[in-house]
Amino acid sequence: MSDFDAIDSLLASVVPDANLPEPRVRRELRERAGLSKVQVARALGVNPATVSAWEAGRDPSPETRAKYAYLLDGLAAKVAPEPEKEAAAEDSGTADDADAAPDDTYIADDGDDGDDGDDVETLAAPESCVLCGNPAGQRVAGFPQHLDPADCSPAPPAPSTPKARPPRASAERPKPPTRRAFQPSSGPADLIGQAVRAALAQHEGDVEAATAALVKRAIPDAMALLDETRKGGRYDVIAHPWMPDILKKQTSRGADQVWEARPKWTRPELPPGEHEVTALDINGAYLSALKTHLPIGQLEHSTGFDHDRRRAGVHLITPSHWDHDAVLPNPIGQRDEPGPLWVTEPTLRLLQRLSGPKYGLCEPPEIHESFTSGATEGLLEKFRVALKDARDTAIAEQDEVTLEYVKAMYSKFVSTMGESNYNRELYRPDWMHLIRSQAFANLWMKALKAHEEGLTVVRAMGTDELHVIGDWRRVFPEGRAVSEVKVKDVYTAGEPQEREVTD
Repeated sequence: MSDFDAIDSLLASVVPDANLPEPRVRRELRERAGLSKVQVARALGVNPATVSAWEAGRDPSPETRAKYAYLLDGLAAKVAPEPEKEAAAEDSGTADDADAAPDDTYIADDGDDGDDGDDVETLAAPESCVLCGNPAGQRVAGFPQHLDPADCSPAPPAPSTPKARPPRASAERPKPPTRRAFQPSSGPADLIGQAVRAALAQHEGDVEAATAALVKRAIPDAMALLDETRKGGRYDVIAHPWMPDILKKQTSRGADQVWEARPKWTRPELPPGEHEVTALDINGAYLSALKTHLPIGQLEHSTGFDHDRRRAGVHLITPSHWDHDAVLPNPIGQRDEPGPLWVTEPTLRLLQRLSGPKYGLCEPPEIHESFTSGATEGLLEKFRVALKDARDTAIAEQDEVTLEYVKAMYSKFVSTMGESNYNRELYRPDWMHLIRSQAFANLWMKALKAHEEGLTVVRAMGTDELHVIGDWRRVFPEGRAVSEVKVKDVYTAGEPQEREVTD
């Protein structure tokens, strides 16, 4: 190789820094595209605070500069320029204010009030609401929206002069089908009753055929009911968010790394004597568990012992030792392997509750790391209430068709929201684990209540099976409602004691 070849090779290895637009333009491109700082940060492998710094004037490191420039170039190509809007902003002096605007603000209140955790951005300049087209000062989960339904009214007719027509966000940036955004409030229609009546009419009153048809379509019907009950909700349901590897199946037929704490416990030893054991069936276990703290947005990683009760997700913990296996199941279920494990929000909250001053049954778990998002307990509340009301009415009217249909809707809704080919509309394995674990936690608390009221707990299985010795009717109401229990079986266990023979 000649000296000139070596120089040419050296020159070829030198890549000039990618050109970046001005900081104001960086932010403007992101906002026009409807992207949050969290989304950009995740795509580039940095923190949202780093994106804020870039939009304030700091240049990226050489490792990320080229990727950031590539993203901005792509956004510039996709987002139509608005020269008139820019000129007006420069004339009024608002263009410079964009750099001084506050960063994206994450608002999350206590999850117990069911009205918290919105991922809200305060915009430097109003943008057209994706629903009504009028100017909105906030963006919720990446979409310009009005936070108050009263402000969300139809846009006025556009002027006849094209130049004066305000840009519609829905035209520039169509609403993705995987999001169910804030919508004007309206009560849920009687979708369940309509479906049952239509099925019975189609099958000419054949109850078995109508029930089979309804159960077969339970998944899409449940999603339609979810959409209807989400109208007027403050939270945007993200149906296909990014998921960490721990929530993905390790093999095609395997499981992910989250431990659901499902109890499979039988009391190791009965009290002396022969006993009548009642197996109780917990009604609507998954239906009741829809009321749990669910993450609203995409899960974000954190480390450390602190637990923020305004957030929910999955946590890597080391559970404390459980000393009460002789009378109560271990709250994390039957696990043979020691050491840390990934658990869900309901399991963590159960362990923390049991370690508190009210119960003092164990030491608090040690939290190592978490994947969480702002959460609310009321995300699926209208959906749950609609199903519960339909179930209660069906029981009162002895309508077994509707009862089986509703049961299929909520059970299949929960079981197919993970990696399932039967529900392509919703991919939320985090929700699936949390709802199922909430059902397990609810069963465990019933076992604790039975124990505290003097009953002998014999067995706890899955989400809906509790075996007890004693007068259980003074502890649990009997019936078919979701707040009641019914008898599944009655059997005898133990050995009869021999009577002493006296002279």
